[in-house]
Amino acid sequence: MSKKKGLSAEEKRARMMEIFFETKDVFQLKDMEKIAPKEKGITAMSVKDVLQSLVDDGMVDCERIGTSNYYWAFPSKALHARKRKLEVLESQLSEGNQKHANLQKSIEKAKIGRHETVKQIK
Repeated sequence: MSKKKGLSAEEKRARMMEIFFETKDVFQLKDMEKIAPKEKGITAMSVKDVLQSLVDDGMVDCERIGTSNYYWAFPSKALHARKRKLEVLESQLSEGNQKHANLQKSIEKAKIGRHETVKQIK
């Protein structure tokens, strides 16, 4: 008899995102609780927690219309989020490189006119 190994939280999140990206549709919580166990093997009990964590991280959008909450995520939004993150990281890298170059120049200026001394330890 083999024991079924449960999915980690990250695996559940990735599989939940696959549902949204593959269907490109809008869901209610009860729909996700039916679909996720059948298609992706996510237990029905953890669907709400996984979905809420995705909403909290901004990966899935949620809107309350009337008395119902609707959830959706489209691949284009994820692509734009990755592009924005890449641009931010590239700008931070260029700022860091500029700061490094400025510090190197100031070190060279500080070395001018100084002599290195050799300390003797007795």
